Amino acid sequence: MSDKQKEHLQTWASHEALAEAMIPLVGGLYRDKEVVTSVYGRAVINRSVIDILKAHRFGRQLGGEPLSVEETFPVIEAISKMDMKAAGIDIGKFANKYKKEGEGQDLETFLRNELAEVLEGSSVGDSKPQDIVLYGFGRIGRLLARILIEKSGGGNNLRLRAIVVRKGGAENDLEKRASLLRRDSVHGPFDGTVLVDEENCALIANGTYINVIYSGSPESIDYTQYGISNAIVVDNTGMWRDEEGLGQHLKCPGASRVLLTAPGKGDIKNVVYGVNDSLISDDDAIVSAASCTTNAIVPALKAINDEFGVLNGHVETVHSYTNDQNLIDNYHKGSRRGRSAALNMVLTETGAAKAVGKALPELDGKLTGNAIRVPTPNVSMAILNLNLGRETTVEELNDFLRETSLNSSLRKQIDYVMSPEVVSTDFVGSRYAGVVDGLATIADGNRCVLYVWYDNEFGYSCQVIRMLQKLGGVSRPGFPK
Repeated sequence: MSDKQKEHLQTWASHEALAEAMIPLVGGLYRDKEVVTSVYGRAVINRSVIDILKAHRFGRQLGGEPLSVEETFPVIEAISKMDMKAAGIDIGKFANKYKKEGEGQDLETFLRNELAEVLEGSSVGDSKPQDIVLYGFGRIGRLLARILIEKSGGGNNLRLRAIVVRKGGAENDLEKRASLLRRDSVHGPFDGTVLVDEENCALIANGTYINVIYSGSPESIDYTQYGISNAIVVDNTGMWRDEEGLGQHLKCPGASRVLLTAPGKGDIKNVVYGVNDSLISDDDAIVSAASCTTNAIVPALKAINDEFGVLNGHVETVHSYTNDQNLIDNYHKGSRRGRSAALNMVLTETGAAKAVGKALPELDGKLTGNAIRVPTPNVSMAILNLNLGRETTVEELNDFLRETSLNSSLRKQIDYVMSPEVVSTDFVGSRYAGVVDGLATIADGNRCVLYVWYDNEFGYSCQVIRMLQKLGGVSRPGFPK
């Protein structure tokens, strides 16, 4: 073995050892103090050594060398010794900030000054647990369950208390529900264990006890019988989208608010978290999380409009097929959707362009839209063809979008990738509302075309979880500021 080979192998081994030592610190902060740690927005909770090292590689997006675990380990080690309240902490950004601004200070002093807001004795109050009920347990419902269970931590955040489903025809209905939670053809196996309690009609997933309630309609349920109170009911069924229909949930004892995982009709507020969630008031008993496509495009459109201005444009979504379509040709009330989803590209309509105006009133009426359903089960793309308020270049656009993805209030909604090899399956499991493909960006004078990938199932579900944290008052302050 050459000296160069030995050098690289030894470096890798030392980085592995530090990442291994980091895992119990990450876990302890999360379980004991409700502190969520990440590296440049990449969560490191319940991650493997390789996952942690790959998260550090994302530092290259800053235009410099990849971040080293040797720089972040002292940060998390120091934080783990502090008495803290619930918070989100990006140890990658802290390591970078300390390198640039920490001159003359030791690391612990620097971190204590930065985190003073959430150190023990600060004025920030502790949040109360929020009960969650999932009404419907389909594609989005099961992914929401996975994320809620993953984020249960010490039990002081969002608590999944029940799921509500219609009784299926099989005798082993409960076991079938558990099996669908355990295994997913797109998103892979559940990260943990799922047990079935037939006697009490419940599932136990990673220690989270979930009542399974069978009901044909919302009005017949009394959640207080299950010890559930002040619950937010997440309606994943799409059966009701107006106040009258969704209002049925509010008549149930133990339910206090409703979150719809589809575009709402009438006066229901359609909210894209990170963009217009400030519109939510304490009086809003029913709120919509809009659609997956609306969540994917609105953050990028807001960023572009704020910086360059958007005169008008067209949004084309290349969207994976959904359960609404037919597997093979059959009758369907919608145009073209009756043709086989697995065999055809299907031209259809999308309300996403019109929905942009509800989240961004300044763009109301400025965008047109269409959709093409394609034979893939997950991950879609939005193509934004925009006329801007001023001329720009590919380099300026990409630099702006990269910086937005790293250091703006939209950093949890917008991700950025600069690879000549990525394809749709690379974005399965993305926790961002949308991912800008920098190499595909086109600019010509004041006209630009942006390509935005999005996991229309998981990325959207993460946006719904952020909405639940907002509605439940359990959002964590993020650091560094």
